[in-house]
Amino acid sequence: MKKICVVTATRAEYGLLRRVINEIYQDKELELCLVVTGTHLMKKYGYTIEEIEKDGFPIAQKIEVSTQGNSEKEICYTMGEMTMKFADMYEQQKPDMLIVEGDRYELLPICSTAMMFGIPIAHISGGEVTEGAVDDVVRHCVTKMSYLHFPGCEAYCKRVIQLGEAPERVFNYGDVGVENVRKMEFLSKEQLEESLKISLKKPYASVTFHPVTLEKDTAVAQAQALLSVLKKHKDMNFIVTMSNADLHGAEINDVFMQAAEENDNIFCYASLGIVRYLSLMRYAEFVIGNSSSGIVETPCFGVPTVNIGDRQKGRLRTNSIIDCGTDRTSIIKAIDKAVSHEFREQCKGIHPPYGDGHAAEKIAKKIIETVKYGKIDLKKKFYDL
Repeated sequence: MKKICVVTATRAEYGLLRRVINEIYQDKELELCLVVTGTHLMKKYGYTIEEIEKDGFPIAQKIEVSTQGNSEKEICYTMGEMTMKFADMYEQQKPDMLIVEGDRYELLPICSTAMMFGIPIAHISGGEVTEGAVDDVVRHCVTKMSYLHFPGCEAYCKRVIQLGEAPERVFNYGDVGVENVRKMEFLSKEQLEESLKISLKKPYASVTFHPVTLEKDTAVAQAQALLSVLKKHKDMNFIVTMSNADLHGAEINDVFMQAAEENDNIFCYASLGIVRYLSLMRYAEFVIGNSSSGIVETPCFGVPTVNIGDRQKGRLRTNSIIDCGTDRTSIIKAIDKAVSHEFREQCKGIHPPYGDGHAAEKIAKKIIETVKYGKIDLKKKFYDL
């Protein structure tokens, strides 16, 4: 029986991989090797392994990392520790293929170790550009280590091929985040209120703000500028999903948690889970911050996005996204536009360029075909344009 390993290290990544994992799990001729690591196993990030356990997927291995900080040195230590622990895991599990998604720094030790063991890698969401974050470099490195590629749209397919990957190994099946929106059974507002223990009778916006990791010492100042605007909007509530374990992410979280204690219109959650997160997005007046979900998923709802700063610079976007600077004046203007009747009506007709909502089934089918019947040759030739 062939074994397919799927690794997840964060809440967002798991939400995107969830349907692919299920397709692998349902195939009786395959063994799912689900490995859980990173912030899933940390209390301060919501201990989100509980969401995976609730979904009923068998977890083959939990890989804890001892370093929980987010300084440059601590992240490097984490990557070194993951290299050693994933080497042990691959030696023990001996998977026939590894599936990963996205661009977080944890993927470097996860994928480079798999590469040394000769394990072919299937990479979801390659070919994108985010000029403000170190994720951009990580993503392209993972592309070069991977054998199968599943970018979210045609433009990203072309970029993966431009990186020298052969077109016959690059597949445009759409974005897995869009599929979540198309197929999700959303919670009602009443169910959300009960789950979150807050009232949603007042208009609200969803907030997710991450550090721009290629900028030095801007995280706290940018978070404070955003909060100074949110505090003034007493007519609205702001529901914050905390930052990931990125460089300076903990500093941003401290700023938001303090603001939540001092302001009755700001609420912070370590993790909402994919169902609550997207359900909140569905009913929001707008989404604000610098998360990729504001670029990919939010337009599917016809909801405006206020995208702050350079973290998502270069990513394909729709006309429902309002790009603005990190200063207070720019954010105020962007929010004013987002809540205007004219702009909200314009957003309702948006059609995101990220596929038809059937990505996971197609991705899993191609991976399963390749593992069961394909001739995998890891001696890849560089594809010249």
